[in-house]
Amino acid sequence: MPLQPRVTVVIPCRNDAEFLRPCLQALAAQIRPADRIVVVDNGSTDESASVARAFGAEVVREEVVGIWPAAARGYDEAMGSCDIIARIDADSRPHPDWIARIGRAFVADSGLGVLTGGAEFYGASPVVNYLGDHWYVGGGHYWIKKFLGIPLVFGSNFAMRTTVWERVRDHVDRTNPRIHDDLDLTIRLRPSDGIRYDPELRMPVSARPLTTQRGLWRRVWRVVPTFAASWPEGARWRRVDDGDAPHYAPEPTWGEATWPPDEDDWATGLGRQA
Repeated sequence: MPLQPRVTVVIPCRNDAEFLRPCLQALAAQIRPADRIVVVDNGSTDESASVARAFGAEVVREEVVGIWPAAARGYDEAMGSCDIIARIDADSRPHPDWIARIGRAFVADSGLGVLTGGAEFYGASPVVNYLGDHWYVGGGHYWIKKFLGIPLVFGSNFAMRTTVWERVRDHVDRTNPRIHDDLDLTIRLRPSDGIRYDPELRMPVSARPLTTQRGLWRRVWRVVPTFAASWPEGARWRRVDDGDAPHYAPEPTWGEATWPPDEDDWATGLGRQA
């Protein structure tokens, strides 16, 4: 990989022009700009496409409505023109050093295949924002690591080498709009893909899905069909990497306020310092 890897940012978007504008403004303010920005217009009827073009982003259209069809179309579009595919959502507002941190991480660690981080929720009460950060996303990182042996890839904040997508693109359930795309991707990954979590790679995202019981329940419930769609590949006893023994996490320490990942999941040179 070159010292400055080419980074393409993929943003699935459906009727989110209001959120997309500040998202693209945040990308325009990066200290290390993206080499390419691809907005996947997922059948929008608002001004999402025109907003994207106004900021110089490329727009591709995916008619099959759903986050997986849109995201997968974006990843396919990015292949061949970059080394790293970075993914956010239309309501993400990346910090100015987000792309720079991603680039440094992949240059520093040749074994790094997927880098993911956490969330900073905005737009709700301080309590909802805190619970979303520490329990919804944090809890997902913790329990998925326990079950799958690798960190959860957080769909609103991650980056992967194009070679990783090339390997899994025909294995994920990419046309299924009723499952979590990031969880399905995580299920198809293996420890040899080099999945790492950087606690300092944080992403401001809207708390709107967490502000109603219906929205929160819909997201939580989608975990079930996501594992069902990948069964038995997602089963604990199938988490084997190239003939090695499964990589399981240690038992939890109860009573902690957050779900910290294990030391060996932290990205090289980033996150917690000794």
